[in-house]
Amino acid sequence: MKPSVILYKTLPDDLLQRLEEHFSVTQVKNLRPETVSQHAEAFAQAEGLLGSSEKVDAALLEKMPKLRATSTVSVGYDNFDVEALNARRVLLMHTPTVLTETVADTVMALVLSTARRVVEVAERVKAGEWTKSIGPDWFGTDVHHKTLGIVGMGRIGMALAQRAHFGFGMPILYNARRQHPQAEERFNARYCDLDTLLQEADFVCLILPLSEETHHLFGQAQFAKMKSSAIFINAGRGPVVDEQALIAALQNGEIPRCRSRCVRTRTAGQGLTAAEPAERRRAAAYRLRHP
Repeated sequence: MKPSVILYKTLPDDLLQRLEEHFSVTQVKNLRPETVSQHAEAFAQAEGLLGSSEKVDAALLEKMPKLRATSTVSVGYDNFDVEALNARRVLLMHTPTVLTETVADTVMALVLSTARRVVEVAERVKAGEWTKSIGPDWFGTDVHHKTLGIVGMGRIGMALAQRAHFGFGMPILYNARRQHPQAEERFNARYCDLDTLLQEADFVCLILPLSEETHHLFGQAQFAKMKSSAIFINAGRGPVVDEQALIAALQNGEIPRCRSRCVRTRTAGQGLTAAEPAERRRAAAYRLRHP
């Protein structure tokens, strides 16, 4: 008899077929209590759990007494109650390397598009504002040879440093729990404390997992230490940035431009967009200016 598995994420047909060759698969849309109740027997018999973007907590584990392993189709695993899993000796697996290059590409794209105001200029063109030669307010700023500060020199940080150093001649500053000799040798990166990085970098890229140590690591105090022209890109988990501090900074004009992946509430979303000009909205990037 095949082991039973709960699948709470849609998979491509070929992957689903491979999974079904080895397991008895029950597919569900989510892990909400009503869904678990609807499939109570399947959850009670399941030895495996596979998916992403849903909370796996002690209450759910109580419904799955036979669970032996769970796997998330993501790098981050902050949706899982690791302590509860350990208590039940349930194995937790994730996919830490599959998106390294893709995320680094995306972060570099955000650096370029934010610096060169690509989204804003496209919106202005669509609005019919390009009727004559453009002025300096359309130009944005250079990326080449500007200083890049990377907070979190892990796999993605290294991949980003490679693109920035070899592709754009950018000096690299980095802050991490420990020095990274390979980054220093390959990219001439300079290790420094966070305050120094914030004060010197033209671009600050935050690439950190969520933990007790990193929760709300970036708040108003950190924004205030950046250059008035600095661009901040959060490529890590949303709650690493203090959302309320960000909203307050937007409302009092300390941060004139923002569109962020770290918005977690409806109110916060309104705070970022309501009554704000288009240039304040950027995808996963903050352009920080202070009076």
